[in-house]
Amino acid sequence: MQWLKRSRSRKKRKKNFLQKHTKMSVKISIFQSLMFLFNRFILRRYRNPKPKYQKGPSFLLLSDLSRDTLIFNLEGALLKSDSLFPYFMLVAFEAGGVMRSFILFILYPLISLMSHEMGVKVMVFVSFFGIKKDGLRAGRAVLPKYFLEDVGLEMFKVLRKAGKRIGVSDDLPQVMIEGFLKDYLETEVVVGREMKVVGGYYIGIMEDKTKHDLDFDELVRKERLNTGHVIGITSFNTSLHRYLVSQFCQEIYFVKKSDKRNWQTLPRNQYPKPLIFHDGRLAIKPTLMNALVLFMWGPFAVAAAAARLFVSLCIPYSFSIPILGFSGCRLTVEIDDVSSQKLNSSQRKGCLFACNHRTLLDPLYIGFALKTQNITTVTYSLSRVSELLAPIKTVRLTRDRVSDGKAMKKLLSEGDLVVCPEGTTCREPHLLRFSPLFTEISDRIIPVAVTSPATFFYGTTASGLKAFDPLFFLMDPYPTYTVQFLDPVSGVSCQDPDGKLKFEVANHVQGVIGKALDFECTNLTRKDKYLILAGNNGVVKKN
Repeated sequence: MQWLKRSRSRKKRKKNFLQKHTKMSVKISIFQSLMFLFNRFILRRYRNPKPKYQKGPSFLLLSDLSRDTLIFNLEGALLKSDSLFPYFMLVAFEAGGVMRSFILFILYPLISLMSHEMGVKVMVFVSFFGIKKDGLRAGRAVLPKYFLEDVGLEMFKVLRKAGKRIGVSDDLPQVMIEGFLKDYLETEVVVGREMKVVGGYYIGIMEDKTKHDLDFDELVRKERLNTGHVIGITSFNTSLHRYLVSQFCQEIYFVKKSDKRNWQTLPRNQYPKPLIFHDGRLAIKPTLMNALVLFMWGPFAVAAAAARLFVSLCIPYSFSIPILGFSGCRLTVEIDDVSSQKLNSSQRKGCLFACNHRTLLDPLYIGFALKTQNITTVTYSLSRVSELLAPIKTVRLTRDRVSDGKAMKKLLSEGDLVVCPEGTTCREPHLLRFSPLFTEISDRIIPVAVTSPATFFYGTTASGLKAFDPLFFLMDPYPTYTVQFLDPVSGVSCQDPDGKLKFEVANHVQGVIGKALDFECTNLTRKDKYLILAGNNGVVKKN
């Protein structure tokens, strides 16, 4: 009996202890909840006052932002266009090819019926699935041109006033926006969604958005501690404002669609960094309507290119020129008076033509303008396919100055010689630095200014197959060339003991051609171009 009484007594004490512990736990839980609410709604608001909301960022143009951090949403507050389809189409076409871009185009009507988040996921998957990570350079070589052409001038002026800029995208992957924002808009920090990679290849899936949001919140918190004043600019149809409202920004500005419609496009002369080099085959922004036109023109483009190539290779110049003109090819020839006398002289020997470089067909069109096939051109890196198809003689140089000079003098004694001292093509209205070797070859140099505007496709590439360059040029509806022969310039021959005169002559020829074309002369070289666009030193594989 005593044992039973002791057992009941222990159970009673244990029960009392549990009741007391439970009551204490409840009190602690209530206390913790009260402390959380106090910290969440009182202390935090005291430390971080409620942000000011404005309907537009135009007021910031009158403010001093040199000590402030400006956080802006790329697609919602910087770009005039609301559609992301053209940028994914560029990635699909340039990195994945025609079939991938056609699949994206066909799926777009279904994508437009999906939610915004799901539509973006589908476009990301189609554009990136199976693309090699190391080989994707569209973000730095292709997309900046089209992003810059879509930037609103008003918002750009606001960004330039900020002490520090943070660019954020809710939908575009980091690999698509980082090169543009850092290299061309001088944005210090870029926050985009990372792409998942397996075995060095993209699998077409972005990281979880929750992780992206947490990283962004942490970044804004640090900026608030470092600078003390953070301003956010976004739009109502993006999710960025939900995180800017989280007590970290003192001021938040919202951009409406009506504001964007009134924005001006950022002029080229106000780019923070001149757009000189860019890659890719497409010469137009592939909006939905432009993509429709491109795919409708595609079959006719292939047939037109094949027919034009056949005429150029198999028919004499006297017959091929009018046939090519009837097919849509356009050639305009302008000759200065002194050059006309030199070219039409009965005692004319081999002439040295120094021209700027727009496409691989520059020497061919100079031959068309002269109505002769007795013309030779020298190249540093031309694909074997292009050499075999060329209707004029092409000679590959070795990059050895002495041997190349001897070879060029020998070719000049046999007939006309065309050289492109830039060493590589340039699409924009800029001239690269002229190599001075051509100034030592002849006493008489005829500068030639050539232009070749692109309609649908660029006939040049830095990272693609150069054997296809002439075909893409001929795929345009109206392949156009303007060839202008300028007044002759005296070479240096052997009268340059200190080696300085040849550089002066080369710069003079560059300046003459630049003035004739209204192009800007630069000191950039072939190596600079290929390092930016292709990540190599300009050595092209033989195709």
